[in-house]
Amino acid sequence: MSTADRHDVVVVGSGVAGLSASIFTARAGLETLVVNDDESILERNAQIENYPGFPAGVNSRLLLELSRDQAARSGVTFEGGAVVGIEPTEDGFDVHLADVTLATEFVVAASWSDVGFLDGLDLDLIEQGSKRYVEVDEHGRTGVEGLYAAGRIAGQYHQAIVAAGHGADVALTLVDDSDVPYYHDWIAPEGYFTGRGREVPPGVEEIDEAERKRREAESMAVMREYFADPHPGTPTMHPSVEQDD
Repeated sequence: MSTADRHDVVVVGSGVAGLSASIFTARAGLETLVVNDDESILERNAQIENYPGFPAGVNSRLLLELSRDQAARSGVTFEGGAVVGIEPTEDGFDVHLADVTLATEFVVAASWSDVGFLDGLDLDLIEQGSKRYVEVDEHGRTGVEGLYAAGRIAGQYHQAIVAAGHGADVALTLVDDSDVPYYHDWIAPEGYFTGRGREVPPGVEEIDEAERKRREAESMAVMREYFADPHPGTPTMHPSVEQDD
């Protein structure tokens, strides 16, 4: 088994909770890698109609694609494979996959519904029928320092917007717990801080009107491309439902 380069954050799970967390940690300057294996449960949805920003709803597979591409644009890298175990080290964790070990300072567990890769850690797990959840504090910290849990695995409601919001909350908690100087992930208009004689805080960017218009035009162009044609994917049925060959 080989050992990959060290990362600041490894996120286990590439659904909306993990992707949301990765966007915020990467934008805060933390080198972030997402481990993705199998499908997100979001791919079982026929259509999402309660996610803010999409008045007529959105294809759930397209929402995942948008989120993954946004993470990549934010500097997140991806590693395919299943995490089989996590081992604490003197300066963080070793995250074990079948054929590679990822060294990292922080881990965000955001996969669902298998939490077996967390066995062996000194964690409080909540048993509810056939499901197991990780016990966390109000901001996603587990009982193991440097290990966080986000989304459904942390007992959050089974809604995409809740998972995404919890992923962001957990990520900002992680950033606050790290040594990264950080104030707010915010793109402000030019002069908002400097016009009052203040320095631009860490994590904030001031942009002038020309740059604002350029970014808006880029955003519109990208979204037009994504929504130009129907998404080719179809919902994945629950494994317990028999399917015709």
